[in-house]
Amino acid sequence: MSNMYQWADYYDLTQRGVAGDVEFYLEQAKLAGGKVLDLACGTGRISIPMAQAGIDVTGIDLSQDMLARAQVKAEEQGVTSGLKLSQGDMRAFDLQESFSLIMIPFRSFLHLLHVQEQMKALTCIRKHLAPGGKFIMNVFVPKIHHFYEENEKMSLRGTYPLPSGEEVAMWDYTRYDHFQQLSEVTRIYERTDAQGVVTERVKGRFTLRYIFPAELHHLLRLNGLKVTQRYGSFAKTPFDANSSELILVAEAL
Repeated sequence: MSNMYQWADYYDLTQRGVAGDVEFYLEQAKLAGGKVLDLACGTGRISIPMAQAGIDVTGIDLSQDMLARAQVKAEEQGVTSGLKLSQGDMRAFDLQESFSLIMIPFRSFLHLLHVQEQMKALTCIRKHLAPGGKFIMNVFVPKIHHFYEENEKMSLRGTYPLPSGEEVAMWDYTRYDHFQQLSEVTRIYERTDAQGVVTERVKGRFTLRYIFPAELHHLLRLNGLKVTQRYGSFAKTPFDANSSELILVAEAL
């Protein structure tokens, strides 16, 4: 079964992020006042608006397909400078420079499936932070009732119209391994024409390791980072028991 990230166009169509995340990260980049590193930058959903705002941003991603799509989008949107895209691994990168802001948006930290991988990534991040620099990330908050409702079930995540009159539906089949804190997702993109006839159906798979808030705080501390702010939404609402998202702002100890 293919890696879902090879379907960069479908990913771009269906993955809109979390409400307010682009504006939040852009504001933080402006406040940081220096170079930005976007880890797991994907198709440039956040990197490109930053470059358009005159920010010097470097985007790294494992997927060459995603980076190729990001490059096309950047050119289409008139970005001719300020954006550098390269293939790389957040667990092992050495860019020989430091950044005022390092970010991992849209829950991409959860692609690190073992504690050792998480530690390696945070070590690299700490090494690349400029004095006074900030590291910002967001993850979803694990909820027991979601585990129960979604486990081993097929769920329609959304339908997305195309200018041609076609439509793309995105389905997920999720299986949880609670011992290892893994969420194994089989994703299906189904494309239909204006008459409702299925013209393409592609299937991919990805795995996430969900993480609890207290666990994440400890991980950051162990790697020389302290949490200075945390929010329950990109509108900067307080993080509490009702929050479904956790946004952390950290600095070097």
